[in-house]
Amino acid sequence: MARPQKEPLRPLTAEEQEILEQVARAQSEPASHVARAKVLLAVAAGKTYVKAAQAAGRRSGKAVSQLVSRFNQEGLAAIEARHAGGPPVIYGTAEQQRILAEARRKPDREADGTASWSLTTLQQALRQADDGLPQVSTYTIWLTLHQANWSWQQDRTWCETGKVKRKRKAGVVEVLDPDAIPKKT
Repeated sequence: MARPQKEPLRPLTAEEQEILEQVARAQSEPASHVARAKVLLAVAAGKTYVKAAQAAGRRSGKAVSQLVSRFNQEGLAAIEARHAGGPPVIYGTAEQQRILAEARRKPDREADGTASWSLTTLQQALRQADDGLPQVSTYTIWLTLHQANWSWQQDRTWCETGKVKRKRKAGVVEVLDPDAIPKKT
């Protein structure tokens, strides 16, 4: 006789049932998501934790118990894996969206000191903003942009040739190169 379950699966809503069935059948989902969806559907169908684990190709009834407990608390978010090992995630989804929003913004020549974003100028703008990220690194910015399928080489804007703003002791100065046109030809 099976041991009574400490925390049985709560009844699934129609929407949860439908989403779990879609994930369980999907071939484009990660295998871990599919297995977790199959386990939850098997438990919802009345199978024991051990039988539900076997139905999904797993062995541990204890892992099913933990998944059921997590599903009862978090809902469909329990299908996705949590952060496992390594340093804690500092820049989550909200921070990544903030980086992307800043990168989408056209830089102001006066305020930002540039006509096109580089990783360094984007870092400076994010660090100085009121709602910015005070310790963001250029690597984190690059990684966020790379994950969002951005390419700096294709998205660059162009500046007027021969005019540049330089920082001097007296402040920001616009420097003109009189030989800019002859250099081009």
